[in-house]
Amino acid sequence: MPDFFEYRHIVGFEDTNLVGNVYFAHYVSWQGRCRESFLKEHAPTVLDELRAGLRLFTVSCRCEYFRELTAFDTVAVRLRLDELLSTQVGFSFDYVLLDAEGEHLVARGTQRVACLRSDGRETVPVPVPAALRAALEPFRRIPA
Repeated sequence: MPDFFEYRHIVGFEDTNLVGNVYFAHYVSWQGRCRESFLKEHAPTVLDELRAGLRLFTVSCRCEYFRELTAFDTVAVRLRLDELLSTQVGFSFDYVLLDAEGEHLVARGTQRVACLRSDGRETVPVPVPAALRAALEPFRRIPA
C-alpha cells in the first residue's frame, strides 16, 4: 500500500489562464478536494461530525511550483500526513503529472488544519477525532 492518498484530476480549460497554464489558485483548491475525498473514502464518520458542528479550519496552506500543467493533463494530488497534534493536522501534497513518459513532480504544497467546534457564541479548539487519527496514520510521511 502506498504511503499517500491519491486524488486524480484532469485539467480542464476552466483551470487555465489566458496563457494556457493552470492558474496558481487551482492547486490550493485541489488540496481541498483531495482532503475532502480522503474524508469520504477513509473517514466517513467524520462527515457526520462535520454535520454536527465540527469545523476543519484551514490555518495555513502553501504551494511551490516546479513545472507547468496545461489543459487535459492528468495530475495526481498525493496527500500525506506530516504532523498530528492534539487539535491540529499538518498535511503535505505532491502534485504529480502522469503522462506516457511516467510521473513528474510539478508542485508541492502543505496545509495545516485545526479542529474547532462552535456553540454559536464561542469557537474553541477540540481534539482531532479518533476516526480521523486512525484513518490518517497509514499515510504518515516517512522521514527521509
